[in-house]
Amino acid sequence: MDMSSYLSEYDNENITIGAIASHSALDVFDGAVEEGFKTLAICQAGRERTYTEFFKGYRRDGEMYRGMVDDSIVLDKFKDVMGQEMQVDLRSRSTVMIPNRSFSSYVDIEDIEERFHVPMFGSRNMLRVEERGEKQDYYWLLEKAGLPFPEKVAPEDIDELTIIKLHHAVKKLERGFFTASSYEEYQQKSELLLKQGIITQEALDGARVERYVIGPVFNLDFFYSPLESRANAIELIGVDWRFESSLDGHVRLPAPQQISLNEKQIVPEYTVVGHNSATIRESLLEKTFPMAEKFIEAAREHYYPGMIGPFCLQTCIDKDMNYYIYDVAPRIGGGTNVHMSVGHPYGNALWRRQLSTGRRVAMEVKRAAEEDRLSEICT
Repeated sequence: MDMSSYLSEYDNENITIGAIASHSALDVFDGAVEEGFKTLAICQAGRERTYTEFFKGYRRDGEMYRGMVDDSIVLDKFKDVMGQEMQVDLRSRSTVMIPNRSFSSYVDIEDIEERFHVPMFGSRNMLRVEERGEKQDYYWLLEKAGLPFPEKVAPEDIDELTIIKLHHAVKKLERGFFTASSYEEYQQKSELLLKQGIITQEALDGARVERYVIGPVFNLDFFYSPLESRANAIELIGVDWRFESSLDGHVRLPAPQQISLNEKQIVPEYTVVGHNSATIRESLLEKTFPMAEKFIEAAREHYYPGMIGPFCLQTCIDKDMNYYIYDVAPRIGGGTNVHMSVGHPYGNALWRRQLSTGRRVAMEVKRAAEEDRLSEICT
């Protein structure tokens, strides 16, 4: 979608940074304030108070001294951002929309691609790669890029620990994941989860079954700048890892207590509830940048104009120090709030300031606005 006609009407000295008020919006707003932008939270009724009250921004002589949200709009549903009057309002504020996973989950992808006439930071056509089951999803893109990811397994061929990836039946945006080491275990657990209403048969039939990589999880929060011509355009802003419920509760239990769990407790769920910050030993850090380079090259070839701004490669490292990418976020990652305000060791060291992913996004928008190049970073 060509945004040039809308961008030509924008006041580049008074850009507003907008985002769906969920996921990693606080990082986006905090970073925007640090770079001098006004911020707009697009909220859903019933879950707005974090943004309209507790992190509401207060300015003195133009400077924010408390909070981070200048203005907020409360909608009945997040998807109401697609309303024509709403879009006109956003453009009248010279809003650059920063997409997060809540945006692409609560609003239909096709609507975002074809009917959301508001300049959006990044490549809106890449949001679709997150949808498992799409012909050209992120697994397809990883294969085209020659990047390592866990091998797919047919359920009847399970002969080692595997993970079955599918949506939760009740928590629509969450995971109904489970593990199995044999076809018999797969059948037993799937029957139990179906009985409990945690998964559906339709979701199970379309699930991805893949080899479970045993090792620590690292979410690599990268940034790619199409504006950069002097330094390397690929930046590692930070690394995070996640807390999952009820999985993390299970692993805190001694083995005898795990064995004693009843039918409703025995199979852990993998709902992401929080994140923490991490670093990686430098010999392993060296391997992350070629992965980012390959991903960016493949994205440019198959999803023109390719990757713009933040993206996250979610990885495991096995006992032989090999990376496997098990998920991809072609936008700001879900764990970047751990960088908020304090930044991350990698981003801070690179930019010699406290740098979060949200602030790095704002820096790119600021540069593009000052150089009249918003059309190069917005789609």
